[in-house]
Parts: sequence; structure tokens; C-alpha cells
Amino acid sequence: MIQTRATVTVRYAETDMMGIVYHANYLPWFEVARTQLLREQGFPYRQLEADGYRIPVLEVAAKFRRPALYDDTLTIVATIREKPTLRVRIDYEVFRDEELLATGNSAHAFCDLNGRPTRPPAAFVARMNEIFG
Repeated sequence: MIQTRATVTVRYAETDMMGIVYHANYLPWFEVARTQLLREQGFPYRQLEADGYRIPVLEVAAKFRRPALYDDTLTIVATIREKPTLRVRIDYEVFRDEELLATGNSAHAFCDLNGRPTRPPAAFVARMNEIFG
């Protein structure tokens, strides 16, 4: 399992008239945690792109349990639970302190610069083999 924690503070622009975070704003927070997770494993998006790879979102889902509010400090936990092959699934949990506010997941695939599916970089495969066996 690979896991990271990213922190964001809810901006006023991310809320609706009731001061509650608009649901679509969770997706950029998922991205913040996802890119941090990959960076921590030695695969920053910028370098992957420079090496000719893209990792588009194939699927995304979110479930909301409690509202996040303006100026809340949130922790987004991103987790890869299973060894990635051609697809990478990442699970997300959004917390305010210890309170679970939302969960979600996204699925991704490695593609070349023309958008065609391709195998992940050899270094990525080696790192995943090291972690997941």
C-alpha cells in the first residue's frame, strides 16, 4: 500500500451561498493528493510528461458524508491499495480533523503524447514491484 496526506484550506471561492464547499471542488483536491503521492514515489507529473507520458483520468467517483465549510483545514488521504498494472486506482478520504467528510476514487491509465494507451515507464513498474512485491 502507498499512502500520502495533503492539506488544503477551503477558500471562499470554493463555497456556495451557504458557505458549503461546492461538490466539484473535491476533484482538484483529489488531484493535489494524487500528484503528491506520485511525487513522493519519485514520479512527479512534470517529469512523466517530459518523458512522454500522460496519466488521464478514466473514471472518478465521490461520496459526500458531511459538508466542508469555508476556512476549514482539510486533509486529503490518497491511497494506492493494489499493485498498478496498466491502470492505476487511487482511493481518497477527506477529513476535517478526525471527521470523515468525503470519500472517492479515480482510475488512470498511462498514455503516450498522442493519447494512445502505453505501458508505464520501467522505473514506475520497478518501484511498484518493490512496494507490492
